[in-house]
Amino acid sequence: MGTHRRLGGYRLLGEIGRGSTAVVHLAMDAQGREVAVKELCPELVGVPEAVGRLAREMSAQARVNSAYVASLLDGRVTAERPYVVMQYVPGCPLGDLVSAYGPFAGERLGRFARRLALALADVHDAGVLHRDVAPGNVIVLGDRPTLIDFGIAHEAGMEQITRRGMVVGTPAYLAPELIEGERATPASDVFSWAATVAFAATGRPPFGRGSLHGVCFRILRGEVDLEGVPEPVAGLVRRALRRDPAARPTARWLAGALAQRAGGITGGDRGRAA
Repeated sequence: MGTHRRLGGYRLLGEIGRGSTAVVHLAMDAQGREVAVKELCPELVGVPEAVGRLAREMSAQARVNSAYVASLLDGRVTAERPYVVMQYVPGCPLGDLVSAYGPFAGERLGRFARRLALALADVHDAGVLHRDVAPGNVIVLGDRPTLIDFGIAHEAGMEQITRRGMVVGTPAYLAPELIEGERATPASDVFSWAATVAFAATGRPPFGRGSLHGVCFRILRGEVDLEGVPEPVAGLVRRALRRDPAARPTARWLAGALAQRAGGITGGDRGRAA
């Protein structure tokens, strides 16, 4: 059984995710706990930009402390094989879950929406922008969401290298100002929260499917499909999808509004709602 690779002090058990720049492994630490280890792809190890991006991800995630965000545990970006170690989050990506079992409804939808808003509020309170809130980056266990993947996150105030025509994030869930090449703000993440909640409620991307150009055009025109999203969630989603970023509520406000309006969905989460 000694075939498992090691990285730092971690035993790699198997691949659980792969992107264009990194591979995510399920791993075990020295105490026998399961963790997620994100390793930079070998061909990028000598590329300063890729290593710098991993370092920024580690720095941003280290600032966030939330019950609904995967915690950073360790990392070595200067190692021969750069890596970061995160809390392993059991569950299923929202997109896969909804595809397999259908959309969320009733109290489950309300709890999901509120907890995802709390996750985002904690990210913003830490001075971080996630920039890729989308069904693929929300892991769900029951109706408890955990926000993952700070790969393109930014600490507020840092220079953002974004220009018109360069789409950073998951296109179907991007705020219109980002498509136009403007700077990301907390309001941009709030727009993505709303689009993600709409998907959870309907099983459909709210700006449709198809070509990147077509989806972006509908986002810019505000052509949104919210049929099937129940109240009071629908009203809050509409506010969060406003074209003007300054007109969108904050994530913390949305969490509080969901607690007040949805009756018995508060569960045990009252502490961070204000």
